[in-house]
Amino acid sequence: MFQLLLKARVNNYFKARSAGRDAETDHARAASVFRSIEDALNGAKAEQAGLKSRIDVVLARAAVTMGNDSDEYLTRDPEDDHCQSLLNTEIANGQRRLNELGVTIGHFQFLRTALMTRFPDIKLSTQQAPHER
Repeated sequence: MFQLLLKARVNNYFKARSAGRDAETDHARAASVFRSIEDALNGAKAEQAGLKSRIDVVLARAAVTMGNDSDEYLTRDPEDDHCQSLLNTEIANGQRRLNELGVTIGHFQFLRTALMTRFPDIKLSTQQAPHER
């Protein structure tokens, strides 16, 4: 068996890839991870912007149903009270999600920075060719 392995090596049945090809493969893998992080980061930022906009609209609606007198809550109609309660719940849920997105975006930015420090050539190649992303 050992003879067979030695014979295979002597007869050039095994060859390793060139260093250039290895570097291209490693770069392609790192670039794939970088694109995935960028896609996730852009998606989270888009969700954050859209949610922030919707929360602003709901806050404006809540302000209208709230009224501007200091004792408005005493004479508010039950339907307005119910609507106010629903809006408060939705605002709280939206703000909770905004906080989660802020943390998630920070994590994705950290991952991007870590990847760019370990593979500095990726930063240059992705900035030079944004259409390939």
